[in-house]
Amino acid sequence: MALTLETMNALNGATKGAPGGAKAGDAAGAGQGTSETFLKLLVTQMQNQDPLNPMDNAQVTSQIAQINTVTGIQTLNTTMGQLASQFTQLQALQGVSLVGRHIVLEGSTMAVAGGRGEGAFALAGAADAVEVEVLDGSGRVVDTLALGALSAGQHDFEWPAGKQPDGSYRFRVSATAGAATVGATPLVVDQVQAVSLVGSRLVLDTLNSGPVDYAAVRAVN
Repeated sequence: MALTLETMNALNGATKGAPGGAKAGDAAGAGQGTSETFLKLLVTQMQNQDPLNPMDNAQVTSQIAQINTVTGIQTLNTTMGQLASQFTQLQALQGVSLVGRHIVLEGSTMAVAGGRGEGAFALAGAADAVEVEVLDGSGRVVDTLALGALSAGQHDFEWPAGKQPDGSYRFRVSATAGAATVGATPLVVDQVQAVSLVGSRLVLDTLNSGPVDYAAVRAVN
């Protein structure tokens, strides 16, 4: 019976199923074990081959190429796993530097404290007129900010709450350029309280928005 890639995978199932977090030495040992198994099987096969129908050189070369492929894939998988682990650790270290800083996320909530609220939005294009409506918990519009003409991109705004009580509000943005509507994405300004790793994901614990993925951060202020 010829040695094939499927045969080697079956004979070395334990090696193939090794955890991705295995150390480099373990992976090297596994790769060496696979090679040794292959060579033993190849020698046994050659010793027991039909003298009248021996294996040709092309067949032997093909089988050697297959085992080299298996060993190379094992080594590559181990290397990629180590790189992914190092990247996650580096990301966590970078995340620690965000504690106490303000970040920008997609969302329309606005926390008001000390009679003052902050928000932001991103315009898809330049606008002649931009308005921000502030809504209370019941959805009632309590104030409107006329911000005039603005360029495309991100813009921050502050809302002096006046006699409105502190608490959680929402806002919506409308923008026009002549008779055309300009796309506006509301953004939330929040503060990072702590960071943690959930598997390979970096999660930021924020003051008002709760846990959010680091990938969701639009900007850091």
